[in-house]
Amino acid sequence: MQMSSPWERLKKRWRKISETGTLRILWITPLSLAGFLFVWWIFSIIINRAYLPGPYEVFRAFIDSFLTPAPSLGITMGDNIASSLQRFLLGFVLAFCVAVPLGLMMGFFRTAETVAKPVIEVFRPIPPIAWVPVFLLIFKLFWGPVMVIFIGVFFPLLSNVIFGVKSVDPTLIDAARTLGADRLRLFTKVIFPSTVPFLMTGITIGLGIGWMCIVAAEMIGAVGGGVGYYIYFMEQLGKYEYMYAGMVVIAILGILTVGISRYVEQYLSRLMGMK
Repeated sequence: MQMSSPWERLKKRWRKISETGTLRILWITPLSLAGFLFVWWIFSIIINRAYLPGPYEVFRAFIDSFLTPAPSLGITMGDNIASSLQRFLLGFVLAFCVAVPLGLMMGFFRTAETVAKPVIEVFRPIPPIAWVPVFLLIFKLFWGPVMVIFIGVFFPLLSNVIFGVKSVDPTLIDAARTLGADRLRLFTKVIFPSTVPFLMTGITIGLGIGWMCIVAAEMIGAVGGGVGYYIYFMEQLGKYEYMYAGMVVIAILGILTVGISRYVEQYLSRLMGMK
């Protein structure tokens, strides 16, 4: 058996990267980011650097926010991120624990959908941000933002789970019943695995909405800090480069959480033989 040379292995790997489109992503992404930074720099000159600092000023404020406690707040950006993540995870887990079982029942049992759908449709059109003053009044400064995130994540998650259950091939359900599967096995072996891609899509959408909700909720009121509160506080102090640095932090957190959810989706898809 002839061993391939390192050069041949390198050519095969390069060919594989080119075929999958990874190479295109590797050079397009830096170019698009560089173009965005250039446009940002131009606009900061045209408008007013006091109100729209350039990329360098914001980057310097971004680094300093992690090293130096904010005035009057006494905490660094790392502490604010920890507070926001705590609220975000609590709201997300609560929404997941309620939306997924409810979505499975509404998608599979017509009676459950008939009972729950009118109530769901009443609250669905109300934007999560509209609930901020209500939840802050009822649940106060810590649990108020958590419940806003709950609402923001709950509805896209619920809708996708219901749609996923209804999209299951009826032939698979009939085949499982023919083979003697009870309702528990039917849910665990057929319905839930088929719903996972739709569930992950709902999670991805919910993550983006969740970060928007937590920033808005923390701007209005939050205890123990938070990135949203940090952004609002720096705007009030007129430290606009630090305000934009907080926005960059939210963007990074959003990208990381959505990236993790997509990685989990790909892993589960491979695990269940869907890809």
